[in-house]
Amino acid sequence: MDLKTATALHRLRLISIPEALSFPALLIFGSLLSRISDIDFLMMPLGIIHGVLFVIYAVLLLDVWNKTKWPLKRVAFFFLLALLPFGGLYGDKILKRYEADGAFTVRASKEDAATA
Repeated sequence: MDLKTATALHRLRLISIPEALSFPALLIFGSLLSRISDIDFLMMPLGIIHGVLFVIYAVLLLDVWNKTKWPLKRVAFFFLLALLPFGGLYGDKILKRYEADGAFTVRASKEDAATA
């Protein structure tokens, strides 16, 4: 795995946790708050924040797919995890493993190039 691929995986990991927490933390909290009080003005900004995080996640997932040449099943799996509350946390755990494997490969290839 080259450095650009490892970087793309790292960027996806960085956005997966905020995206995973934005649905339950922002939208459910905002929905409950608007039902028990007269604070309805919070729903639009909270929804926009969640939507922006989701779009960034989807774009970064497409970037990782382009660089890693993953099968469509794996990409669809990570996309479905983004649709589930807290699903991105599980996705982050898997991405961490992929990133660690990739970092090891990049490090090994640099060491091989230095010794040659």
